[in-house]
Amino acid sequence: MEDPSEIIQKLQLAGKHMTVQEDCYERMQVPAVEQVIRKILEDLSSDKLKRHKGSVVDDVRDLFLQADPLWLLDSRSQCDTSDIVQTYIDLTAALTQYSALPRCETDIGELPDSAYNTIPIRACSVAQTFQLLLSKLSARPEQATCHLTTISPDSVLNAILPHLVVFCATHCQEKPWTNAASRLAADELLAAAVQAARCKTVSELLCGAQEEGRGALGAVLHLMKPQMNKNTWKLNPATKHVFRWLLQRVRRPWLAEHLDAVLPPSLLFSDDYRTENKILGVRCLQHIIDNVPAAELLQYNRAQVVYHALYNHLYTPEASLIQTVLSCLLDLLPLLEKPHVTRGQQRANRYDKVFCLILTHMEVEDKIPLRRVYAKHLPVFTERLGILVVRHLKRLQRVILGYLEVYDGPEEAARLCVLQAFQSMIQQAWPRMSMRLEVLLKSLLKFIYDVATDQSPTPPRVREELLQDATRCLILLNRCCERKVTVLLEGVRQSCENATVLDCLQRVQQDV
Repeated sequence: MEDPSEIIQKLQLAGKHMTVQEDCYERMQVPAVEQVIRKILEDLSSDKLKRHKGSVVDDVRDLFLQADPLWLLDSRSQCDTSDIVQTYIDLTAALTQYSALPRCETDIGELPDSAYNTIPIRACSVAQTFQLLLSKLSARPEQATCHLTTISPDSVLNAILPHLVVFCATHCQEKPWTNAASRLAADELLAAAVQAARCKTVSELLCGAQEEGRGALGAVLHLMKPQMNKNTWKLNPATKHVFRWLLQRVRRPWLAEHLDAVLPPSLLFSDDYRTENKILGVRCLQHIIDNVPAAELLQYNRAQVVYHALYNHLYTPEASLIQTVLSCLLDLLPLLEKPHVTRGQQRANRYDKVFCLILTHMEVEDKIPLRRVYAKHLPVFTERLGILVVRHLKRLQRVILGYLEVYDGPEEAARLCVLQAFQSMIQQAWPRMSMRLEVLLKSLLKFIYDVATDQSPTPPRVREELLQDATRCLILLNRCCERKVTVLLEGVRQSCENATVLDCLQRVQQDV
């Protein structure tokens, strides 16, 4: 068989000087498209090829550039139509493999940046080749204009689309194996694929229009399935990022249909020993929780499995992971626990279990980043528990008062959040505040005085916010303790000379 370059010249001549019909290609002795692609596939798979495989890719690009769309869809050869479609699938897989990342044999699942030096150039070349093919498939020629028997362009497009989506998702993100040019090429190819599939957005491409049925996501996940088990997902550093990219673009109501395909990889990533993989897995789990109906998650104890996976992460000392896990738990727990009942509620639930563990860690934690993460979520858990927070009141009070005594840096993130938790504690457990009034009042007054006389580089806006929140706590205490705070503050006002403190006390006195 002739070299692809000679066939390209014949195709170019046929397109310029002859009517596009079957005898035209016979006179020019142009082989069927299936035969040409098979020859190219042999070159791409051969290790003994004298010329560089990049030149073979260039031949493919020139072939798609010069060939008539009718010839590309020609089924006049003796092979079955499904064989021709499979040939295009094989070619697409071979081209994506040419631009694929090198295999990672280590347990880390990452390679040095130098290992990716040739990937962006290859990706650009392959993306341009695919774009030319899509442009010819999008032409959708009519068979009536020629004597050629052609296959449907949609059958080819639908067959190669999963490979194109994975390719684009691999190279459109800002990663060590991409550069600005390769990301642009991938974005343009993705836009061309969306247009060729007659969709408006990537999400519609993946999910399908609600009235028209399914999109490409099922086929894409099926294509990726062999790469996403516990023995293979680290061999390709892009796999986890491609999976998350896909997941982020699928929301209600379409994600529920693919729950069995997306939940296991998410749990697998979250169970890794590396923190960045755990965070990625937990974020995938949170997206699933937010976009799959509760009934689907509760079926077969799926939600319970996710809960145990997240709860085990609470023992980690990594602030970034704790932040992600607590946020995910706050989305998951309402599915597992019914709203609390103030009467007859005896048994502790998962809210109590998580809250206990948070308080345990907060009491002994001395790392500022972790203290801030715990403090940020404390008000939400206190509010979610409602009146049942009285079960943990002693420890919660100890944690809140302890955190108020520790300077948290110029932005005072932890102390601001703890003051919010203080307010929530008073509002939810107000019947129990009278017996704790003395301790709480002393702590708040000491805190207000310390902030008012503070010489640290805390910005004035932060200091003012601290004072406002502390004053709000005093007002709430006063309301739930039958105005006892007002009486007790009279003696403080008479002996205090600090104008800032007196202003805070005045606001408490003026509250009606």
